[in-house]
Amino acid sequence: MAKQGQTTDQGLARLTSAATQAGTSGKGLPPVHLWNPPFCGDLDMRIAGDGSWYYLGTPIGRPALVRLFSTILKREGEHYFLVTPVEKVGIRVDDVPFMAVEMRKEAGDSGMQLHFRTNVDDWVTCDAEHRLRFEPGESGGLTPYLHVRADLWAKVTRALYYELVDMGEERMIDGNVMFGVESGGAFFPMANAEEVRAAL
Repeated sequence: MAKQGQTTDQGLARLTSAATQAGTSGKGLPPVHLWNPPFCGDLDMRIAGDGSWYYLGTPIGRPALVRLFSTILKREGEHYFLVTPVEKVGIRVDDVPFMAVEMRKEAGDSGMQLHFRTNVDDWVTCDAEHRLRFEPGESGGLTPYLHVRADLWAKVTRALYYELVDMGEERMIDGNVMFGVESGGAFFPMANAEEVRAAL
């Protein structure tokens, strides 16, 4: 057991060092989109469906470390990688890498503005560039997702989904009456309004 723990600590120390060196001293996110290092193989790291990070099957319990790794996360097609200027390693993501865990509503001149906080403390303003999409849930209903950055998405918690439903409205979209929410001057349809009314 001690040997396994030592291996885990050494692996995390190496990753932490690489991620820290790739950082930008807290001034925004590292420019991972500009880095194209060689692929160094897959790493036994996984992001679970609830946004929890695991290394060698063990939860990473340090929020600062999870935050650090999240800043060097990159998606290419259906695959996810941790990227530094000198290496790229593959990791597994069960669904999407982030969770949207808090929502602030702000009324402005252009209408309602929604701001979401992710589980790694990024704030994302929902608008046409950072949109909401709604997918059928495994246990029925809908699961909302928020675009965070560069093809990385956050799953919106169930509690926030109910808040979105409460503030929803009906609008005509391409000849169909759709139920959805507005933010940042954009409208994000959830489902056909008749289906929503029938489910209530």
